[in-house]
Formats: sequence, structure tokens, C-alpha cells
Amino acid sequence: MRVAIGGGSGLLGTALSRRLVAGGHEVVLLVRGDVAAAGQRHWDPDAGRIDSPGLEDVDAVVNLAGAPIAGARWTKDRKVEIRRSRVTSTLTIVTSLAPGGRCQRLLNASAIGYYGNTGTEIVDETMPAGRGFLAHVVADWEAAAAHSPVSTAVLRTGHVLARQGGYLAMQWPVFALGLGGQVGNGRQFLSWISLTDHVRAMELLLGSDLTGPVNLVGPNPVSNAEFTRAFGRHLHRPTPVPLPLTAVGAIFGREFVTDALLTSQRVRPARLLDAGFEFEHPRLALALAALT
Repeated sequence: MRVAIGGGSGLLGTALSRRLVAGGHEVVLLVRGDVAAAGQRHWDPDAGRIDSPGLEDVDAVVNLAGAPIAGARWTKDRKVEIRRSRVTSTLTIVTSLAPGGRCQRLLNASAIGYYGNTGTEIVDETMPAGRGFLAHVVADWEAAAAHSPVSTAVLRTGHVLARQGGYLAMQWPVFALGLGGQVGNGRQFLSWISLTDHVRAMELLLGSDLTGPVNLVGPNPVSNAEFTRAFGRHLHRPTPVPLPLTAVGAIFGREFVTDALLTSQRVRPARLLDAGFEFEHPRLALALAALT
């Protein structure tokens, strides 16, 4: 299989590319800058353009592109960029596909932010969109993917656990110093997935005919307080200091704190489980133990 990957330089794209190549597949990385190596192809999502031959010579596309949620303060311009980067990259992909072309499979990134704040309720892919900035962004993101003329699955991803990036990147040095702590009252649910299982799930979906939303989360979400204790134990450090939300709000904005940190999402990977997917790391302790 020949697979094009947008957003291939990020945590998920790098890991997926490595796994596909190890499995004997060929990868074409869509890059925004100059093409510096074989297997790369320039694209400009802002202009809606992929250099020739576009996506005509691949069997599948995985689009993981999008500006980081926690990359900067949530100003009005930053929020526009978070939405725009996801919608324009998705529309660039789907308008480059043809119903009768070689490429007949698209996996498009999405997020469990779609559900908004669901408290203690267990939710699956049948749940409607929630409220809040991130929920609206994800709804628009998925609406763009709905224009795809080929078989498409949208990857509603939870917090990805990896040493080199994702959910733990900013927290690791703080916890390693013994300064980590829970967020707020710690009761909000956190739906996580190990990097290994996320990549394995994407590989499964590339060869599947499953379409529509698929929750890419582990089967056992935990409260923020549980996560905090488990991560502290993993690093052999105490976790006595609650996250100073006032300071975080001053850096990233109050809306970021409410929408990204205090939102509770207890998400079930119903469609993955129904498809027979078996998690390597079904529990948080196993996922943390596998971190290198």
C-alpha cells in the first residue's frame, strides 16, 4: 500500500510512518516547506494545492494536520488559526480525491473535543456534538471531511500518551521535579490512549471499510486525580501541588482552562471494540510502564 500523510512530521505522523514502512508499505509525506528527500511532496493547504501528481498515485491518505491546541495563548487570531488549519488542510485533501481514482481511503484527524463537557456520562460515537470552542472546531473539521468522495473515517482522538510529545510533553518536566499535581478538583475524566495503540488503530482502519467517526481512546478512562497519582508513581515523585489555573489562564487564556483542562470526557471506543481491536495498553499503568 502507498499512503500519503499530511502532518507527517508530528508525533502521530512520525510514528505511523515508521510503522507503515516497517510493515513493507510506502509512505509519501506531504510537506509545507521545500522537498528535501525522496518520498516527500510539497503541499500548501492555505492555497488548497498539492504538487503534481497530487494524490493520484497513492492508495490511501491520512490527514493529521492542524495547529497545536496548546501552542499559544487563545487570542481571537489564534482560535481562528486552530480552526482554519484543520478545515483548510482537510478540504485540500478531499478536493484532491476522485471517486474513481486510485486512492479510495481517507483517515482524517478529529478529536474527542467534539463531545464537549460530558461530566461522568460514558459517551460513544452516537453522541451529538457538545458545546464550547473545541466542540465547534471539531464539528467544522468533520463537516469538511464529509465532502470526501471516498471511504472516510474520522479519528476522534483522545489524549495520546508518549514520552516525546502529546499530552505528556509539557507535564513531564514539571512532574519530574516533584511539582506536578491535579487540575482543579481532579474529578474530570480524561480519555487517553497510548501512542502504540493509536498507531495500531490507524493501521487497522487503513485496511478497513469502517466509515464515519471512530473514537481513538483506550477502554478505561480515568479521572484527572487518578492520572496525576499514577503519573507521579511512574516517575517516583510526589504530586502535592495542584496546577495553578490562574497562572495557566494568564498564559493561555481563561477559555483554554475551561475548555481544554477542566472539561470532563469519559469516552468509550465502541466502534474500535466492535471491530475486534485489542489494546496492547488497556489500562493506564500499562501505558505508562511502556513509555521510554
